[in-house]
Amino acid sequence: MARTVVIGGGVVGLSTAMLLGCDGHEVTLLERDPSSPPETPDALWESWERKGVNQFRAPHYFMPLFRATLESELPAAACSLEAFGALRSSPMDAAPDSMTGGRRDSDDQFVALTARRPVVEAALGRSAVETDGVRIRRGVAIDALLTGESTVSGIPHIVGVRTDSGEEITADLVVDASGRRSNLPDRLDAVGARPVVEEIEDSGFVYYSRHFRSADGSVPVNLGPLLAHYGSVSVLSLPADNGTWGLGIIVSAQDTPMRALRDVTTWEAMWRSFPLVAHWLDGGEPISDGVAIMAKIEDRHRSFVIDGEPVATGVAAVGDAWACTNPSVGRGSAIGLLHAVALRDLLREPDQDPRAFSRAWHDATLDVVEPWYRSTLRSDRHRLGEIEALRSGGVYETDDPAYAISKALEFGSVSDPDLLRAQLSVAMMTALPDDAMAPLGVFEKVLAIGDAWRNAEVPAPDRAGLLELVGA
Repeated sequence: MARTVVIGGGVVGLSTAMLLGCDGHEVTLLERDPSSPPETPDALWESWERKGVNQFRAPHYFMPLFRATLESELPAAACSLEAFGALRSSPMDAAPDSMTGGRRDSDDQFVALTARRPVVEAALGRSAVETDGVRIRRGVAIDALLTGESTVSGIPHIVGVRTDSGEEITADLVVDASGRRSNLPDRLDAVGARPVVEEIEDSGFVYYSRHFRSADGSVPVNLGPLLAHYGSVSVLSLPADNGTWGLGIIVSAQDTPMRALRDVTTWEAMWRSFPLVAHWLDGGEPISDGVAIMAKIEDRHRSFVIDGEPVATGVAAVGDAWACTNPSVGRGSAIGLLHAVALRDLLREPDQDPRAFSRAWHDATLDVVEPWYRSTLRSDRHRLGEIEALRSGGVYETDDPAYAISKALEFGSVSDPDLLRAQLSVAMMTALPDDAMAPLGVFEKVLAIGDAWRNAEVPAPDRAGLLELVGA
């Protein structure tokens, strides 16, 4: 079996290491942040430093797809997560029968196993330490990629890494799972590889968030979607582990008046103006100081095979090191875990030379996870378009028919059980949009809604009211 170096000890790096270790590979995981996770959820939140992850204490929600994949492929890790207090949660739990039409066996697909990011990393880290064949080394940064004899003329072949201490670690495969801050293109450029093709732009969103905890270990009930759009702002209300939850207000980076949300009093006044989520402030006490701000978030996509040829062999990018989008929809970990499973499966194929493997990895990426990336990016672009139109007092228009279909589905989901499940399938990552529309009669119901969604009442202040709340 292969000797593998995994760069990055986040959710996707740990998952990748365990998947490969369980298949008999010899895995060395290198994480540049030096500190090991403390033992308790409270200590994890209060004192664990992960400077390499700028969203470490931002609100997180781990999708049902993440839970289902983890339970199927890494059941011990799922058990570890529950032992740390992760919450099993479904948007169907609080929905009345008038919306759901009653319980269906298929509704189990919407159950998530979720927690705050530090808790998830610690649980997976504990499981990884107990996985045969996996060695975790913290406080080890990568200085360069090592190259060996090329298998294809003009294409560098990666045979390991050199650490910042000068240590050389050889491997049959180097896996970059270092997340949004991955500098793999620069590392490849330094060894003479052709430039990686990158699509990159600011996602256009800014997050203002806080975390809370109840006294009795409960979490408030969701009366609407986890991610709800209220005019020119969106809100996240995300249940988490051990009686905690994260709340976030998301705005356009261009919406200058909304910068007042960095003030706690202004943030709370804004939150209380949304009647479907206002109660989340009354169920507990803050466990974070002030308002956490996350900005300058990139949408980025990388292609490592160009015109049929890899830029380098012996290396593979997984998860956010390959592509990343706006984290408000909570898809990064689920996409990354799917990607890691695809890598594990590809490594089971016998007798692949490095060039064939790189091509096959590119194809597997396009097949397994590219559709999720493109779907997320399309949705984000439409949402930004909506916000900018509302800010200017206009109406958002687009030639993309998928936009009107998605709005009609969202509108119909509050009154039709079939459309509710189709909408949840998209939001919870149990199906891509086209697949969610496939069940008999769903698409026809959406078409019958027509433009009725344009007249839907939004349970929130209008643009003028939002501006008043922030003192503009």
